[in-house]
Amino acid sequence: MARTPVLVLFAQEWDRLALEDPRLARRFEFHYAGFDLFRFPENARLLTLNVRRYIDRLVAKCRRLGISAVVSAHEQFGALIAAVVAQRLGLPGPDPRGILTAQHKYLARQAIGRVLPDAVPPYAAFPFTVQHAEEIGLTFPFFVKPVKATFSVLARRVDSFAELRRHLRFRPFEQHIIKRLVRPFNDLLHDHLDCEVNAHYLIAEGLIEGMQLNVDGYAERGRIRILGIVDEIMYPGTMAFNRFEYPTSLPGPVRERIARVAEQSLAAVGFDHGLFNIELCYDPVRDRITVVEINPRLASQFLTLYEWVDGIRLYEIALDLALGVPPRCEPAPQAHGHAASFIFRRFDGKPVHPEPSRAQLRHVAERHPEARLMLYFKHGSDLAREMKWLGSHRYAVLNLPGRDLADLYASYRDIRDLLGFHAHSGPEPAPLWPWQPGLALQHGGGGAP
Repeated sequence: MARTPVLVLFAQEWDRLALEDPRLARRFEFHYAGFDLFRFPENARLLTLNVRRYIDRLVAKCRRLGISAVVSAHEQFGALIAAVVAQRLGLPGPDPRGILTAQHKYLARQAIGRVLPDAVPPYAAFPFTVQHAEEIGLTFPFFVKPVKATFSVLARRVDSFAELRRHLRFRPFEQHIIKRLVRPFNDLLHDHLDCEVNAHYLIAEGLIEGMQLNVDGYAERGRIRILGIVDEIMYPGTMAFNRFEYPTSLPGPVRERIARVAEQSLAAVGFDHGLFNIELCYDPVRDRITVVEINPRLASQFLTLYEWVDGIRLYEIALDLALGVPPRCEPAPQAHGHAASFIFRRFDGKPVHPEPSRAQLRHVAERHPEARLMLYFKHGSDLAREMKWLGSHRYAVLNLPGRDLADLYASYRDIRDLLGFHAHSGPEPAPLWPWQPGLALQHGGGGAP
């Protein structure tokens, strides 16, 4: 039987791991395009990327290959480009205007605020070139982040205008990289929406306090379905993610309210087709839910979490939607009741030394065959740039299932120690709920994954 040809844009490590599944390989013929923003020399292509010409070439390639679907889980470029390519080809896909509105943090705040005013903090947009505090329109302290960014680059709390100015001080080459990162978004924003606030702006947001969560689901021709909620736990005193746990530990009534807010937010920004994930914050003291940001794409780092716990394969849903086929996604009981994605990072700017040996990695694979480990060791300028932009550097991600939380945490500690990561692994894991006052966060959205 002939396989269905599919174009996958800007696939990253979790995407390729999922798409190598023999069950998918028997049904689909995957064609890949795009490049890795974080690996040299691939990322050098960013310096010359013209997104309109790139889309023209992709459309021609799809027609030549007889492509039946276009998919991408890539936040910076892929999801938006995939939507435009699908639209040009007349294939099922999200309206690019909905993608742009969701990714544009200022437009998203406006759209959500019209239907859910209590779910949006005070906010204001201002250009990178701001010269005076009065131009911002929001008093300090606040959380600042680019109107369009990835991995919360340049996102942080600032307590004064002097601190903000220091935060926005870049060397010429850094300025050039930032401009190149946002140019594709600006070009497509100009083509599809009438908006003066482009990606050369920042957004200031009032501080949010509470527990951060992630809602995953999909829209099918405007009909929205929620698949699950993930707890997001930070390193203490930071906005850097320590781990993601599924399913959420929150009580049922709170989960139901969070799901309703997510559904209304998706409809407000006009996202009508495809997988999505929404970050929200729940404040148990005020019993308030605030939308942090909408990501109009699947969260590929969570692929194994949903499969281990519910038997749901997110990429199968993505492919069905891209083909215009109703997704098959009914959860089924699994051997594992919990799963998590643990993020290892350092805050001191030092590289990981020594790095795990092949023998250590082999030992982990033998003792924990279901574990999925991604390594991101950095040195020199790459490490320095990540420290400056994020305040820490991620060096490993470990996805792991467990029969229950005790089993999950025990496996995590065993792998952590086998790899020699104990000194920089963060706090001992514990459920996000029941909530304790010491877990309160003050932030304006997002976090470093």
